[in-house]
Amino acid sequence: MEGKKLGIFITLSGGICWGISGCFGQYLFSEKGITAEWLVTIRLIYAGILLILIGLVLQKGKMWEVFKNKADRKQLFIFSLLGMLMCQYTYFAAIQHSNAGTATVLQSLNPLLILGVVCVKGRRFPSKVELCAIIAALLGTFLLSTHGDIHTMSLTGMALFLGLSSALGAALYNLLSGGLMQKYGVYVVVGFGMLFAGIIMLVAVRPWEFEILWDAQTILAVLGVVVIGTAVAFSLYLKGVTMVGPFMGSLLGSIEPVTAIVVSLLFLGSAFHPIELVGFILILGTVFGLSFYSGREVKEKDVTQHEAEKL
Repeated sequence: MEGKKLGIFITLSGGICWGISGCFGQYLFSEKGITAEWLVTIRLIYAGILLILIGLVLQKGKMWEVFKNKADRKQLFIFSLLGMLMCQYTYFAAIQHSNAGTATVLQSLNPLLILGVVCVKGRRFPSKVELCAIIAALLGTFLLSTHGDIHTMSLTGMALFLGLSSALGAALYNLLSGGLMQKYGVYVVVGFGMLFAGIIMLVAVRPWEFEILWDAQTILAVLGVVVIGTAVAFSLYLKGVTMVGPFMGSLLGSIEPVTAIVVSLLFLGSAFHPIELVGFILILGTVFGLSFYSGREVKEKDVTQHEAEKL
């Protein structure tokens, strides 16, 4: 039970870091003229290097063990390409072909994909609690991202394709990372996953060709995205997923838009829409509901096990 609570806390912490990172990114886009492709490339490359360096200090030679196992090496590359890179690139590309609200709503469909995989593997139907949690999280994300106005969504064919691809990428980095994380740890999986994805982006984007105004604000905002919003956020979130499972982790990740709106309201002077309060309540209700359900589920298992031992 304590492990489950800790997993929920760690996963939420990762989502909160993502929300904070989004505000840094918003500042860089609007005030410094930085593009999404440039920022994605930089955040993946430098966050990956940072995590690998920390891992080399803490784990030393163990950092390279994943490359000695052919199956794990292959899974790491798949996680990097289909999970980390696919999710990062298609999300920002979806924003460019539509808007941030549309991209966020489409990416938030990833719990549905994860639940489908979990149910197929477990040969079962979704429970009422799982379905209610998905509905609440999706509706809350929709209200926060669009202010409750469906007409603000821009759904061209390309935007729909990219948005659904980002949902698939988010589902895959939840599903593909678990076994590797338990075996090799955060620094190996997230560090090399980000570095490999960043190298691919580096070749495609060529960030050195962009003209960037490097002042104190730009440096601090980029550091915020790289350190808080990428290295710390993904490490915490994916570590939490190994403890609570990919489905619950994907729902707990919906705390990200809540954090982004609160931080934007406090520090960037963004306007607050009353309908967003309903979104807050739905998402926070999902978080607390899952925490309560998880605790009750663990207690029920303990009681069942105790009764079985009596018999």
